[in-house]
Amino acid sequence: MAESPSTHASLVIRLRDPEDEQAWSQFVAIYGPVVRRIARGRGLQEADAEDLCQEVFRAVARAIERYDPDPRRGSFRGWLSRIARNLIINLFAARRQHPPGSGDTNILRLLEDQPDPASVDSAEFDAEHRRGLVLWAAERVRHEFSDVAWQAFRLAGVDGKPAREVAESLGMSLGTVYQYKSRAVVRIRRELLQYDWQSTDHL
Repeated sequence: MAESPSTHASLVIRLRDPEDEQAWSQFVAIYGPVVRRIARGRGLQEADAEDLCQEVFRAVARAIERYDPDPRRGSFRGWLSRIARNLIINLFAARRQHPPGSGDTNILRLLEDQPDPASVDSAEFDAEHRRGLVLWAAERVRHEFSDVAWQAFRLAGVDGKPAREVAESLGMSLGTVYQYKSRAVVRIRRELLQYDWQSTDHL
């Protein structure tokens, strides 16, 4: 099992040490999927979304020393979302100035049809962040559940399939599906609260 993560506040402080591999590993595990999903939602291909993630991480590494954790100056997620937004804006601006040389008009049409990347705001980032935290916590507790219990939870609790449909597909009672889902949700919430990640309201 992975080592216990730090709280959110201490994680931000620890990121100032480029040698703290555990802190950076946790940061990438939680925020990487967040940035990647937002990038994909803006129409970027998987490779471009991955490149954007790396750019965000590099930007954070360069700027983390200057980040002021004072809540009155905004949240860390808000700061991070601005970095991601600015990098997405820069990427689209560069593509408009230097379109692909392949002659692929679909790419050009995609760029023209994109909404303003500045609409990547903190609210969207926060929603993706909450989702990312749940998936992160779920991975940490996965080993505590049987395969069938976890499958029932994933189908009903993550994929949003009707419990009755899940019960029929897995050959179990409706009550068992609810039981498996409830146990997993409780355990994930406990994992998040244990490490001061207060993003459990949507579970």
